[in-house]
Amino acid sequence: MPTKRVSAPGDIPDTGIPQSAAASMTMAEQYDWHQDYLRRHLVSRRNFLRGSAAAAAVAALGVAPFGTRAYAADAPLSVANRRVGFGGDAASQLRLAAQLSRNPQATRVFVDHGPTPELGASVEAEIRNLVTQIPTSDGGVLAAEQFYAHVPVNGLAGRTPHFYRWRTEDGFTSEVLSATTAMPNTRDALAPFRFTMLGDQGTDETPVLPPGLAAGDYDDSYYKSDNDPSVPHTTNLLNQVVAAHPDFHVLAGDIAYADPSGAGKPPTFVPSGGKLASGFDKFNPYVWDVYFGLIEASAATTPWMFATGNHDMEAAYPIHGYGGHLTRLDFPGNGPSGCPSVYSFVYGNVAVLSLDANDVSYEITANTGYSHGAQNSWTQRTLAAHRANPAVDFIVCFFHHCAYSTTGAHASDGGVRAAWTALFDRYQVDLVLQGHNHVFERTDPIRADAPTRVAGDNAIVYPETDGTVYYTVGSGGRPRYDFQPGEQESYRGHELADTFVPNSYVWNSHGAEQPEAVAWSRVRFRNYAFIRVDVRPDTFVSEMDVTAVDEYGREFDTVTYRRQVRT
Repeated sequence: MPTKRVSAPGDIPDTGIPQSAAASMTMAEQYDWHQDYLRRHLVSRRNFLRGSAAAAAVAALGVAPFGTRAYAADAPLSVANRRVGFGGDAASQLRLAAQLSRNPQATRVFVDHGPTPELGASVEAEIRNLVTQIPTSDGGVLAAEQFYAHVPVNGLAGRTPHFYRWRTEDGFTSEVLSATTAMPNTRDALAPFRFTMLGDQGTDETPVLPPGLAAGDYDDSYYKSDNDPSVPHTTNLLNQVVAAHPDFHVLAGDIAYADPSGAGKPPTFVPSGGKLASGFDKFNPYVWDVYFGLIEASAATTPWMFATGNHDMEAAYPIHGYGGHLTRLDFPGNGPSGCPSVYSFVYGNVAVLSLDANDVSYEITANTGYSHGAQNSWTQRTLAAHRANPAVDFIVCFFHHCAYSTTGAHASDGGVRAAWTALFDRYQVDLVLQGHNHVFERTDPIRADAPTRVAGDNAIVYPETDGTVYYTVGSGGRPRYDFQPGEQESYRGHELADTFVPNSYVWNSHGAEQPEAVAWSRVRFRNYAFIRVDVRPDTFVSEMDVTAVDEYGREFDTVTYRRQVRT
């Protein structure tokens, strides 16, 4: 009987397992293989690459992001790569995180915080040590340690700035920054607000650890010939997000691309000029240092909320490849047990759900079914509760693999459709935000797998009767994909009269591409972009404008979503 294929080469991170074995392994099985390999190739802790790829200097009025060189083990301890997120109750809880320049040993790290820049309270941080040991393509082992600091801050007032700074016991002090909690979910507290979203981000910068890497090894700088590699597309988009001043930001998976292969296979480190062994994913944990340095310009003051994609299944770590994320990131933790990136939060009149499409994908199956249905049951209960709440007008779901998309690389995933689209119909989900396909694409409103009406640029959509609109925004910085052969772009100023796609496909339960003709693809833009969502709560009718913006700030699509307020 032939071995069942779990994932095709290049779909999930290749971590060093021979292809003949990895092709039929789940993420958990690959992690076990990895641990057995390391038991047979022990590395002395004295031979670890020490510390993080830390800043070259700590400025007097701030902290340079990590990424330019490694601190010596006896150098002063510093804190950088600061981030903030929401807790489960976004209106009263913030989660502060940062990265340390080296092993703190016995040195304690603190966050001073308070309602004014004078601060007033102090909390000792929890230090999480992430140990990575992975095979190298030359038969050795890459051993590394990274240190992350975390502080939860609870009991805060809704939509109120809270000030903080990082401090170490041996003298380091960062500048004072502020982050703001969510707007409470009550009608008398509602006011306009904004959030932004993209997926498939990565970084333009090449990590400096291990030494000797070239541009394009573990960064976004391996663009096709039609795309100038000297243009920092990822950074351009990040700058546009900063300029938009969102109240929060969501990222629909494929975060840092420390694992650029993305197949959920055992990791291996491949140096410049090296050859990736069959059955492995390339992996470099120091990509995360550079990534956190990139997003600090926004994430240090604006809550960033993450979903997980196929490149986030890092088989070097346990818990279905999410163990590294649990060390680096702070998820709200109010989702089903064992699904760390599944959660929900409410900001004003908008309920947001982060879902893990790796659990339901028909295309990339290294983690398919890992929750044993728990995620789907939780999703049903959570959507029902939000839709029953008269203070919630709009429901937004974000995740990685696409229920509806037409690109040649991945197109649509039938597993996502089978698991969730009927629930989205039943509970009148307004927006679904996806990544995975490295383009921008927007559908017409969809109900029961079919478009209900044409919604062109500047349309007004009534989700209660029209259905759900699906956005693919995998245009956050990685090299662009093509649409189907013959399929053309269609966006503001370049609209096609007919956007029908006769030759798309959907992944079926057998892991095969099932052809389908598509009438729901309305806007297609093959370049770098994000979305800006402006919400206007009101007493009788609430509205939400979703605007697509390219890396230079040019708007190319807007839709207004309108709902009558329930009492």
